[in-house]
Amino acid sequence: MLSMEQVRTFQQMVYDHFKAHGRELPWRKTEDPYEILISEVMLQQTQVPRVMEKYGEFVRAFPDIHSLARAPLREILNVWQGLGYNRRALALKRAAERLVSRFNGEVPPDIDSLASLPGIGNATACAICAFAFKQPTIFLETNIRTVFIHHFFDTVNGVRDAHILPLVAQTLDHEDPRLWYHALMDYGAAIKKRYGNPNTKSALYQRQGRFEGSNRQIRGAILKALLRDERISECDLLGNARFTAEAVRRNLEQLQKEGIIAKKGGYCFIP
Repeated sequence: MLSMEQVRTFQQMVYDHFKAHGRELPWRKTEDPYEILISEVMLQQTQVPRVMEKYGEFVRAFPDIHSLARAPLREILNVWQGLGYNRRALALKRAAERLVSRFNGEVPPDIDSLASLPGIGNATACAICAFAFKQPTIFLETNIRTVFIHHFFDTVNGVRDAHILPLVAQTLDHEDPRLWYHALMDYGAAIKKRYGNPNTKSALYQRQGRFEGSNRQIRGAILKALLRDERISECDLLGNARFTAEAVRRNLEQLQKEGIIAKKGGYCFIP
């Protein structure tokens, strides 16, 4: 349990850094819940510079929930290219469809409703509530986790989120949670650049596998080909010289199971 003095000192340090080094990010310039939802899903598993390249293009292409819900998946994936983890694009479309059918095309301002949407877990739902509705929610993401491990668990390994979340709650700026979380995230990004990644001490930490020859690379190659040509025979996809036929077949089956591609008459396409 931190003392009030410790909380004030910590908050002042984080805000001082933000005043001097805060980042200008496009999704911070809006309070539109839809645009904030898009940015939070994009930022899952993707670094800020890459999201900055795509965020504006995506919002211009699909400026509201209804346009995203109506858009063909092929069109959405075409704009999404470069962000990776393409199932997030499908999840966004399905979330938009559900928002239209169940929430009158509006982003609901409560955690449980948001967390019920495809691709929106509890942490993302809390982030949307904080940034779009200025609610004092408690959540962790990679840069926030970085700050608390660096300052409070520097000599500890296997740090569990259950040990960090009480500190997040104690130090939260209830008057302006939106600004506070922006400041925390920027401070965490700066810590990584200066000291390396404290999140290696997290119990959740897993080193990302190599990209070359991975399922991520194979899935990306399949979708890139299908976005270039509307229909490609399964035989042609399996004959990709860069990957084994078994690996391509496995990923085709997974992509079909997820609903990202479909098969008919020996041909594969994006529905």
